[in-house]
Amino acid sequence: MAYATAAIVFALDRFTKWLIESHVRAYDTIRVIPGFFNIVHSENSGMAFGILNDSTYAWRSILLIGGATAAVIVIAVMLWSAHRLDRNSYWGLTLILGGAAGNVFDRIAWGRVTDFLDFYVADYHWHTFNVADSAVVIGSGLLLLDLMRTKKQAANVP
Repeated sequence: MAYATAAIVFALDRFTKWLIESHVRAYDTIRVIPGFFNIVHSENSGMAFGILNDSTYAWRSILLIGGATAAVIVIAVMLWSAHRLDRNSYWGLTLILGGAAGNVFDRIAWGRVTDFLDFYVADYHWHTFNVADSAVVIGSGLLLLDLMRTKKQAANVP
């Protein structure tokens, strides 16, 4: 179930990016909710929040792809033992896997990630993001909730 859900997240991410890439010119803006939400077409060759986006470091792409691919593999292996995970960890890792795989695919195929969701208030704009980024953030939130929950300890365990 985890891999199927991650595949759905991946497919939804790819479909929404294809829609934007096919129907919105680069750096165009479509106002959806004036003063709060736009759909834009931006491309990020760096990592989250545009970190390293303007870097000319020759190994940038290899490091980003390698690191993200390693994370996808580690999460996939963790989900292989899903019976050991509680509900929040299971769904959190599943969402992270689908989102990370979506962005890794883009980096490998095109050397960049398409972002298009632009939320803002007045002149303050949050960093533009996509479905994969949303899945990673929601999944991370579920993992944090799991970490904050009080766990029952087994008898005779300190």
